[in-house]
Amino acid sequence: MSTAPSPADDEPDAPPGRHFEPDLRSMTRITLRPIASPMPLGFFTVAIASAMTGCLQLGVFEAEARRAVALCVLPAFALQLMVSVLAFGARDVIAATLMGVFAGSWLAYALVMATGAADGLRVLGVFNLTFLCFGALMTAVTRPKRALWFVLVASLPRWAATGLSGLTGAEWLTRTSGALGLLVALVAMYAAFALMLEDMRSEEVLPIGRSGPAHTAVHGDLAVQLRNLERHAGVRRTL
Repeated sequence: MSTAPSPADDEPDAPPGRHFEPDLRSMTRITLRPIASPMPLGFFTVAIASAMTGCLQLGVFEAEARRAVALCVLPAFALQLMVSVLAFGARDVIAATLMGVFAGSWLAYALVMATGAADGLRVLGVFNLTFLCFGALMTAVTRPKRALWFVLVASLPRWAATGLSGLTGAEWLTRTSGALGLLVALVAMYAAFALMLEDMRSEEVLPIGRSGPAHTAVHGDLAVQLRNLERHAGVRRTL
């Protein structure tokens, strides 16, 4: 097997015993494995779980139905965890992070409500206020990805109302949180349906409002997609 000559072979002044690797850029090939977008599944899951919890807060279900609602919400953990893993594989760290944290939140809610843990509502109140801080930070980086951004913007007041209702026990805050939960479900349902139609028809059917890099990623040519590819996670040597 022959090897390419190193630059040291052509440089008589190179220090003895020191070897240089050849420039491998011309021999490097990067192979990407396209996957279907997992985001419609993620948004539909948010919509269904938000509708269930919102109906419980609005009094559509009796208080005794908390465990049943928790068991209905529990599968949202597995589904959104799968969406997060697939989004990491698609090199979309923002969507992956958001869906992974959503998955953890549904698991925490389901376990607390299903087990009837002592002082669970107050604990969930603090949990939701902490989640509110996370969501506020995420809105700062997701604006070009408008589907995610709209769902987050709709979720922020809901997390605030849920957190305060858990800490204070105010009934009107609980009802407000339930109504906001239904609003989140509607926004997430629209985003999921729009993205699914877009993937099926390979063009934007319902407006989502992408801007910046997110818009370029969908409407730009292949050369734009490959720009700075060597610096992307999964291609560069370290994260």
